[in-house]
Amino acid sequence: MLSPTAIYTILISVAIVIGGIWAEDHLKILPDIASSNAPIYDELFNVLFIIGTILFVGMTALVVYSLINFRRKQGETGDGIAIEDNLPLEILWTAVPAVVVLFVGLYSYDIYERMGGMQLQSHDNSHSHHLMKSDKRIWGGIGSASNEQSSNNLPVIDVELTAMQFAFLFNYPKGEIISGELHVPLGHSISMKMESKDVIHAFWVPEFRLKQDVIPGQPTILNFTPTKAGRYPIICAELCGPYHGGMRSTVVVEEPDDYQAWFEKNAKKTELKL
Repeated sequence: MLSPTAIYTILISVAIVIGGIWAEDHLKILPDIASSNAPIYDELFNVLFIIGTILFVGMTALVVYSLINFRRKQGETGDGIAIEDNLPLEILWTAVPAVVVLFVGLYSYDIYERMGGMQLQSHDNSHSHHLMKSDKRIWGGIGSASNEQSSNNLPVIDVELTAMQFAFLFNYPKGEIISGELHVPLGHSISMKMESKDVIHAFWVPEFRLKQDVIPGQPTILNFTPTKAGRYPIICAELCGPYHGGMRSTVVVEEPDDYQAWFEKNAKKTELKL
């Protein structure tokens, strides 16, 4: 027969778990979803948020309970009961965090792989092919442009990103366009070769759920597919110098026709189409 304390503990634990799930469903914390990677990343965030809420609420409740129930009563002058060793409790508070950390690690690896982080870049991609010719080592980055192209049957847009103190420059090889803003067509896979001219920078678009370091001497390929039209901030997320906070740009996700009009207006080779 369970004691009243055990019953209360079980009921409170269930309530905390339900509260954590409710908070994840009803509290909007993340920015808008604007890329194909965002929903995958949000799965991981939701799981971590539920676990974090359960731990925070549970431990806070335990501390408050202990402060009330085990406080020094009026008239007590002696020390509390000396309690040493509790093997089952020590096993429990070692095993539970170990299981949680192992689960989070394996789940995070699965999310990273699903986003394309563990996939080799396709050698058919012009960026990868060009870098192979020049015998440079490539970091895989996030996303697989070749897989995304086969799923939506739209051409991949190649862009070259150059990061420097304190600006991002975007080069479109097909049109010989150099821009301070990143213009991309909605629904098309973007394959972006990134290089730094000086120190480590980072390409971060919160709405895309993408953040990738840009490292000097180490070319990086980052692939993504925008899924929502709009203007989104590009932020350098690595401390790169005294004006790091001002190193920002904008990614403009446009309808394909609008992107084509921008491309033709700025391209030196206007005969090239999507």
